[in-house]
Amino acid sequence: MNNEYDALIIGGGPAGLSAALNLVRARRRVLLVDTGRPRNAATLIAHGFITRDGIPPHELRKLAREELERYPDADVIVRGTVSGVCPSTSSGTGTGSGTGTGLGTGESIGTGARSDDVGGFVAEFTTAGVARTVRAASVVVATGLRETLPALPSIRAYYGMSLFSCVACDGYEQGGKPIALIGETPDLATRALLVAQWSSNLTVFTNGTDAIDAPDEAELASRGIALERRLIDDLEGDHGVLTGIRLQDGLVIPASGGFVRPQWHPVLDAVDALALETDASGLLVTDRDGRTSLPGVYAAGDVAVPGPQQLIVAAGAGARVAAVLNQDLLGLVTAH
Repeated sequence: MNNEYDALIIGGGPAGLSAALNLVRARRRVLLVDTGRPRNAATLIAHGFITRDGIPPHELRKLAREELERYPDADVIVRGTVSGVCPSTSSGTGTGSGTGTGLGTGESIGTGARSDDVGGFVAEFTTAGVARTVRAASVVVATGLRETLPALPSIRAYYGMSLFSCVACDGYEQGGKPIALIGETPDLATRALLVAQWSSNLTVFTNGTDAIDAPDEAELASRGIALERRLIDDLEGDHGVLTGIRLQDGLVIPASGGFVRPQWHPVLDAVDALALETDASGLLVTDRDGRTSLPGVYAAGDVAVPGPQQLIVAAGAGARVAAVLNQDLLGLVTAH
């Protein structure tokens, strides 16, 4: 391993792996550090990724790492934890990124850190019990999200097998079935309208919360979507196959599958010291090319606004960030 890199990429999901691959192909020295604990670890099959529709997510990441590791300028750490990143106190040439003209403008002029003159950031990470310190001209945050599911005793037994969170990813397989949507967040009615595209037999469960107001309830009813406000006791089924939702009064409402709306929490522990700008949901705010509020730091994938996306969208965001970061390191004006 080196001690100096053009880019440190934190997170080894589709966004981070795509950014790393495209950067190393631009002959940049790249270090990717991943915890090996992806949010979608419970998901058996991933859909919507061209040439890989139906692949297990862990297999997709494995193939991507193998491709990346063929390049001598890429160092890949799996089951590593970045404990902190801070701006370098050395006299390096700069951050290796754009000075920026304001978030949302999509234009930036790089200060121009060279690959042989690394300044920017110092990061500490641990792998296999060994701590290391490295320096990088730039940082890509691709750490993704943690999620909190509704507090139902056996929900994890079904999650990723017959109960999912991504409608675009798994809606097709739910077509025509009696399905459930379980959630407690203010956007539940909007998600219900989307889920109903795949099944005309949908029941929305608010689990005793006021997640859906009266006007939204009327809208759902006008579209044939049932609403159940009573508290849920638990889910029913066998070996990960959902058969129904059991309410606290004992009534079981049949459901052959469905969706849950988790609460998502951006994973930003490693970059807390950088004080990056976030939105009301805690997601990283970037310009349209993935530059955060701090020059030299970029974000891609679920950790950035607008939040959770399909795997292929996250991979595309990683590739875009790589292209912009590479040009910023050269001090070029970018107009993507």
